[in-house]
Amino acid sequence: MQASMQTVEITAKTVQEATKAAAAKLGVATDAITVTVLEETKGLFGKSSVRIRAEVADSEPVEATPPPTPAPAPAKASKKSTKAPPKVEEAPVVEAAVAAEPEPVVEAPVAEPAKKTGRSRAKAEPKVEAPIVETTEAAKEEETEKEVVATAADGERLTALVRELLTAANLHVNAKTGEIGGRYVNIHLDGKDAAFLVGKHGEVLNAMQYLVNIIAGRRFDNGVRATLDGNDYRRRREDALTQLATKIADQVKQRGEEAVLDALPAFERRIVHKALSGYEGISTYSEGEEPNRRVVIAPAD
Repeated sequence: MQASMQTVEITAKTVQEATKAAAAKLGVATDAITVTVLEETKGLFGKSSVRIRAEVADSEPVEATPPPTPAPAPAKASKKSTKAPPKVEEAPVVEAAVAAEPEPVVEAPVAEPAKKTGRSRAKAEPKVEAPIVETTEAAKEEETEKEVVATAADGERLTALVRELLTAANLHVNAKTGEIGGRYVNIHLDGKDAAFLVGKHGEVLNAMQYLVNIIAGRRFDNGVRATLDGNDYRRRREDALTQLATKIADQVKQRGEEAVLDALPAFERRIVHKALSGYEGISTYSEGEEPNRRVVIAPAD
């Protein structure tokens, strides 16, 4: 007989708190349950939450061995009959096979995002954390950003690559080289189908930009990157991010607490860092790994 599973879903601030609550609700130790993180939310000023599913296998019941079927009592022999009563064979006793109880599956612990105390950094208890060594492609790009400088020739090659992709997709969009700054070449897209390349919240534009840079990295291998802008979306997005960053920085300065923005691609994180670079009493840094790398706005030490 197979073991049944007891399952509960718990929402708490951290994985550890949710695990303890699930173990208490199931009436078992924390190391006897299997935890799966269903949703993890990280909001402003450390207001984070996590939802988990915890499972524990019930002890497998052992089937009782059925008692042997008693043989019916032989009928009394008639005085007139000399024949012996027929012999009734007992049914063989079949022992129920007891399946070995499966060992509980132990999953690797899920790493938690850095906790925010919800208090002023000056009053927060000191916490020493091991430094995080980043090995993501985005981190490598940020390290070499100041070392690479794009040229006009780089801009023409990247624009030609974008035109090649647009032709293959049969889209009526014009691509032309725009501003060049540092290692980045801005390519402007306009035309009848340009709106399709922007998509909701720029998702399609970001995906195409990622594809262009992947191909360019393998084809040219010079560290130069393209930024695509359709229907002036990037400029409007930059203005919105700058206003949002300034508004949150005001709140951080007033509260004396850190705030964590939603995950942003690398070129949008640079907009936030640049917008607050001269903001007095505020510092910014990035944490996490792609694609969930976030900007943290903090009071200056």
